[in-house]
Amino acid sequence: MTVVYEDNHLIIVNKTSSEIVQGDKTGDIPLSEIVKQYLKEKYNKPGNVFLGVVHRLDRPVSGLVLFAKTGKALPRLNEMFKNGEVKKTYWAIVKNCPEPKEGELVHYLVRNEKQNKSYAYDKEVKDSKKAILDYKLIGHSQNYYLLQVNLKTGRHHQIRCQLAKIGCPIKGDLKYGFARSNPDGSISLHARRVSFIHPVSKELIELEAPLPVDNLWNGFEMIG
Repeated sequence: MTVVYEDNHLIIVNKTSSEIVQGDKTGDIPLSEIVKQYLKEKYNKPGNVFLGVVHRLDRPVSGLVLFAKTGKALPRLNEMFKNGEVKKTYWAIVKNCPEPKEGELVHYLVRNEKQNKSYAYDKEVKDSKKAILDYKLIGHSQNYYLLQVNLKTGRHHQIRCQLAKIGCPIKGDLKYGFARSNPDGSISLHARRVSFIHPVSKELIELEAPLPVDNLWNGFEMIG
């Protein structure tokens, strides 16, 4: 865990691909508890430390995760996420070049709880939720393509599912059709940037997460 930004109301960290944001059945210590411990030690706080989880990243995904440090910031951030006021940009490594090289994807996703997987449909079906994202090809290497993705909705496994639907599963993502897993169990999806108006100070916050320490991420020839 690396702290990218912190003030009285917020803390934003760069999550590694092995960390979970909140506790699950694995029993592994979640990122929320690691951040709480960090705050407890840094500020020498007695008792329980307040920390609000406002969004999540899938465990195999790396990048920026935002937490609320105060009861004042938490409901405001929840509302901002709900209303799409927090702009999130992801980078994804895929094997196949998308056609066209940039565009908007609109699908209807159905989540299968048992499989912990979402399925994308071109038209609305029973229990589906509309999913929208913009993507753009921003780099290429000898074997892979680098896409920039801007989420317009926040659905379960949205980027993974929608890119797979157009024939571009994310590198390492066996669940959505990539042929091989990554050696460290990650998938090559990184929450690269976040931009929003601070819920208390009303300042514009724009942050970028360093890329994972992996030669693959640094081997791209950038376009434009």
